[in-house]
Amino acid sequence: MDTSAVVSDVPQLISTTTVLSLFSTLAILAAAYIASLKLLPANASTKIRILFIWHAFDALIHLILEGSFLYNCFFSYTTITTGLWKGTEALASEYLAPNVYFLGHKDRLYGAEYGTSPFSALWQEYAKADRRWGGSDLTVISLELLTVFVAGPMAAWVCNCLRKQRLDSWFWMVVLATGELYGGVMTFAPEWLTGSPNLDTSNFMYTWLYLFFFNTLWVWLPLWILYEAYGQITQNALLANRAKPDGSAKKGI
Repeated sequence: MDTSAVVSDVPQLISTTTVLSLFSTLAILAAAYIASLKLLPANASTKIRILFIWHAFDALIHLILEGSFLYNCFFSYTTITTGLWKGTEALASEYLAPNVYFLGHKDRLYGAEYGTSPFSALWQEYAKADRRWGGSDLTVISLELLTVFVAGPMAAWVCNCLRKQRLDSWFWMVVLATGELYGGVMTFAPEWLTGSPNLDTSNFMYTWLYLFFFNTLWVWLPLWILYEAYGQITQNALLANRAKPDGSAKKGI
């Protein structure tokens, strides 16, 4: 039996790109923690510090890593000629419907899998678990446009609100947390409804690290924020009602 052929079929789970990708995530988390030490007062509560670190981490992930994904989607591409007799034949992308071409270019295929930068390699690594992140899937790109240009700046704004102890901090956190949860559903619902053809769950790392851990961070933390916001908002409403001189608090809303 030719064992070399069997070995070559086994995916290399731990590579230099894998290590650098994980290190970049830890470096961003460390930067968020250091920012909390620099920008929050020393007497800030543990809850406020966790909220600040999460939103700083969220902003940096969206703006740096996911921003690089969008860059690859719009500027990394390959042009393939199909030969002397079929030189005008349009390319077909596996991520798009028939006769649909990203940015209207029939002679190009876009995505991180065609890039050569370190960020391209990072997304090529993640695409081993979810192939859509290597190409030009329209649902993913549309969600990432909102994530990078809306959610990222909003997360940074939340950090500023927490730093200044603004009274509207919880409002912005609720808006952002709701958007994060919606984005997660819209990212994976198309896969679940079609039998997950683009997801590779053949090994522990792809399933539990890439797909589960890195995605459910944006489920558990937003859910916790919504829970905390509900308690804070209802408590403030109760205190405001009790402060009314006409005793209308007893009547409820």
